Amino acid sequence: MPLLDIFSKKQVKIKEKPKITIDYREKNSLIPSELIANGCEIEFHNLSIGDYIIGNVIIERKTISDFLSSMVNKHLLNQLQHLQNAEKKILIIEGTEEKELYHEQSGINENAIRGFMLSIILSYNVPIIITKNSEDTAKFLYILAKKQPKEISLKLKRKSQDVNEQIQYIIESFPGIGPKSAKKLLNHFKTIKNIINADEEDLKKVIGKKSDIFKLAEKMYTEDNHD
Repeated sequence: MPLLDIFSKKQVKIKEKPKITIDYREKNSLIPSELIANGCEIEFHNLSIGDYIIGNVIIERKTISDFLSSMVNKHLLNQLQHLQNAEKKILIIEGTEEKELYHEQSGINENAIRGFMLSIILSYNVPIIITKNSEDTAKFLYILAKKQPKEISLKLKRKSQDVNEQIQYIIESFPGIGPKSAKKLLNHFKTIKNIINADEEDLKKVIGKKSDIFKLAEKMYTEDNHD
């Protein structure tokens, strides 16, 4: 009978948990515990915009009662205006399992609700997701968190930490260049000037493709030297 080598070293891959930032006022909802149960890593913060942040997506959550009341008092309109500063945003309307979106007790005409929802989508460019309950909401957030890229662009940071990050930020701003390509270019060529002066073959060796960035960058660099 073969002996098991209990001391053998095996490489165990540790899966990185999806990260979600939550407004501290959401502590009273069941969603944070549902997210933890789904294997998410959560952090509570005092968010000025939205209830949840996943990558570069800001999510505003409303129960049906909250949605209808904020529609009447126009509080939601103010929140939607603040959401315009976000690159990506979503409005979640939660609770169809317990309450109908259109019900007589609300005193709001059904078509007024439909018109308001269309205005949110078309005028404010905010997609709407309607969920059954907190568990359903948590599942949407979990799937969204899993789909977010693991490598975050420096363009999402308000301030760069050092000179290299400032240079990387500039490189990322060019068309066709993402965080990974920007890092490769910076690590290899060290400066923007070296990137601009590099020939096509050298560029292909580093990032495996030629991008319009280099024509644009060359033009910008030439104009700067003429000033």
